[in-house]
Amino acid sequence: MKIVRRIGASPRERGSVGGQACPDIFELADGSFAVVGADRTELLDGSLPADASRASSQRIVVITRDTLLRAKADIPDA
Repeated sequence: MKIVRRIGASPRERGSVGGQACPDIFELADGSFAVVGADRTELLDGSLPADASRASSQRIVVITRDTLLRAKADIPDA
């Protein structure tokens, strides 16, 4: 796996003073996306809708609304 580019504004551009430990979104060489966020699996796992599930190898990651909204323009349509 290889990170190709950041999707959206950098943490510093979003107002992070240190630019560390901030949510981020990256596009990978295979077209997948990697998300850096807070692991909230234990907190949210029981709240998933009935038609949603996750594998034991998957985590529920939370990012700020601002992170996703600023990434929207960089997310390809297809």
